[in-house]
Amino acid sequence: MRQKKDLKSIFMVLAMVGVLAFVGLGVSLAVKQSNPAVSKESLLPQPPMIPASFSELAEKVRPGVVNIQVVQKIDNVNLGFGPFRGSPFGGNDPEFFDPWGRNPQRKYEQRGIGSGIIINPQGDILTNNHVVADADQIKVKLSNGREYKGKVLGRDPKTDLALIRIDGATDLHPLALGNSDNLKVGNWVVAVGSPFGLEQTVTAGIVSAKGRVIGSGPYDDFIQTDASINPGNSGGPLINLKGEVVGINTAIMAQGQGIGFAIPVNLAREVAVQLRGKGRVTRGWLGVTIQAVTPELADSFNLKDSKGALVAEVSPGGPAEKAGIQAGDILLEFDGKTISESTDLPRTVAETPIGKSVAVKMAREGKILDKRVTVGELQERMARAGRSSSHQSLGIMVQDLSPEISRELGLKKTSGVVIMEVEPGSPAAEAGLRPGDVIREVARKPVQNADDFVKKVEKAKEQGTVLLSVQRGETRLFAAVTLK
Repeated sequence: MRQKKDLKSIFMVLAMVGVLAFVGLGVSLAVKQSNPAVSKESLLPQPPMIPASFSELAEKVRPGVVNIQVVQKIDNVNLGFGPFRGSPFGGNDPEFFDPWGRNPQRKYEQRGIGSGIIINPQGDILTNNHVVADADQIKVKLSNGREYKGKVLGRDPKTDLALIRIDGATDLHPLALGNSDNLKVGNWVVAVGSPFGLEQTVTAGIVSAKGRVIGSGPYDDFIQTDASINPGNSGGPLINLKGEVVGINTAIMAQGQGIGFAIPVNLAREVAVQLRGKGRVTRGWLGVTIQAVTPELADSFNLKDSKGALVAEVSPGGPAEKAGIQAGDILLEFDGKTISESTDLPRTVAETPIGKSVAVKMAREGKILDKRVTVGELQERMARAGRSSSHQSLGIMVQDLSPEISRELGLKKTSGVVIMEVEPGSPAAEAGLRPGDVIREVARKPVQNADDFVKKVEKAKEQGTVLLSVQRGETRLFAAVTLK
């Protein structure tokens, strides 16, 4: 009798489980039918968020990544004390002085490393400008160990990009250039390069952010990643999971780990085309100095939000002035593109074809106005100083001291020229001139601009020595540059 009761209890439990299962199935189907967002695909097993392995990807892209070794020859370097002197390794090392305390002349080679990306079968290699900018020799090493001499086709310091070429190489493996606009925060990426000279190093991470402005130049628009990037990675590729280049690894944040920055490949592609064609980059020019619209400024200008770019200054005779744009105007749209941040405007204008007439929407005294402006060409206005027919020169590159540069250097006057580059081993380098120095006078005569500077140097160099009055920070110095 007891056995029959036990069997009955078991049957009842099984029946209840069956009912519950049926009810659960019915509820699941009802939820699925009432919620169209639940699809068949969502009920299937999903692929893992983390790739199982990057080995196939690494094997595919490494042949397209090169190691770049550069040598900068610095001759007759003045070492020791003095306003223009100092050990190239920092400090005043006593080994650079003879027993009589005299300051000797030394020659040495400064070496550097970087990475690059093969972008076509002809041997064109995309890298960073800072990798090859001052190089006297460039050696490119392929993944198979072969080495070639590299030559610079063109450089663009404003975006920190350069294009070099190797001749005679065969069976190259160019990497495909992807679309950086399609990148999303959280996407997996792989960095390949030669950190600290360790060739063909592969690291992985995710896209941490896009559109980062880090203060490196007027066209900042960096991809931030936590894939390990270190010195030597510069110029190497940031790769998506399809094996496409989406960025050129360029910078790291020294005070933080896992914070690296890459130039979007869409920008790099456009720069590379111009560097290959003419060795330089031409950009659109509006002729304004801008600043960010803070919440306080937005309130002052009766704006609802702090979007746009505030015009702080208008260049006389420039495209903006001709179009009727004034200081105090806030540019909201340019050629149909919204200017959300002030940093958006330089990039947008630079990418606009020269001579194109574009619509500009702006705010002035609480009113929205529409203007049309014809984009001009940005002129670098640089001149090689003091070059003679025999190619002997001071060895410096100068630029007009614009109001913008004056503000950056904390100067009140805009007359003179600022030194942008000093050629290693040149007379200017021997005299101790540095980038950032402002030349106010040549042969005791005031300098107005770059053209005036060149004329005065040409006249003064007949004496064999050119006397320059230089401002370095708050200090005024004289430099006597002896021509070779």
